[in-house]
Amino acid sequence: MTTVYSKISGLGFYVPENVVTNDDLTQYMETSDAWIQERTGIRQRRYFTYGKDTNASMATAASRMAIDRAGLQSADIELIVYATITPDYYFPGSAFLMQRELGLDGIGVIDIRNQCSGFVYALSIADQFIKTGMYKRILVVGSEIQSTWINKSTAGRGVAVIFGDGAGAAVVEATTDPEHRILSTHLHADGRFAEDLYVKEPGSSRPNRAATKEMIDEGGFDVVMNGNAVFKHAVVRFAEVINESLTANGYQADDISLLVPHQANIRISNYVQQQMGLADDKIFNNIQQYGNTTAASIPIALTEAFEQGRVRSGDLICLAAFGSGFTWASALIKW
Repeated sequence: MTTVYSKISGLGFYVPENVVTNDDLTQYMETSDAWIQERTGIRQRRYFTYGKDTNASMATAASRMAIDRAGLQSADIELIVYATITPDYYFPGSAFLMQRELGLDGIGVIDIRNQCSGFVYALSIADQFIKTGMYKRILVVGSEIQSTWINKSTAGRGVAVIFGDGAGAAVVEATTDPEHRILSTHLHADGRFAEDLYVKEPGSSRPNRAATKEMIDEGGFDVVMNGNAVFKHAVVRFAEVINESLTANGYQADDISLLVPHQANIRISNYVQQQMGLADDKIFNNIQQYGNTTAASIPIALTEAFEQGRVRSGDLICLAAFGSGFTWASALIKW
């Protein structure tokens, strides 16, 4: 019996045209380009344009690029797995809206909320569905509009300067080639630290309405982040989950052709790079241009790396993420 695997056959991304530099943020808060770059590595990010961009429209643009690069038509897609924490509606999820834009009425869609690890979780779901034989072509998406959630004031600058908007997508297809496939995925979470990085409102377990003016006034819709706790956990979990994927497949860190981490903070990426003993050309960072786009950051970075010729046939590519939840995950791919 022939063994069926999965492979990434097409990549795409979309970022809004509205470039917001660090200097631009000084009109909202007390900060500076030097302050932001020193703490995050970010020089600029993209914000969506109201009336032009939506979470689903950005995902649609990224998906069309990925489908075209895979040499397919939209009608070839059999399932959508969509990762976001910033959907256009509270419900239904943005996967439904993108499905409508792509004209894929009738196929299944899965919306997941795994924050910064969302794309790797979504990729793992696609990998399992394909290996069981249920589907042959799956669209995996990460898309975020975060500029409307962040508190653009001096009080919120520790979070506000980090996040940006954008979308990335990958077509995952069935293959029988054991030399070019997703080797394994590894998923973890620890809810004990949920309140170290979260947005409290809106929540269903509240009296009266799920959202009120008082909740807004009290800052319940702001992103709350315990920066020190996030950093300490992230640098440990990143290394753990990367090594887990290597060990599972009989590889060592030296075998990695390129590590594409979630673009959380350049300091975290640099720390992980040092822990793993990776040369500069074996890690890809683009947080400098786009900020942290949460579930979209890995597919955006992976697409750019591919476009720059840093992802080639036969390469060993590692994807890794850590985020709110806490959640962390990795995928090891033989390209």
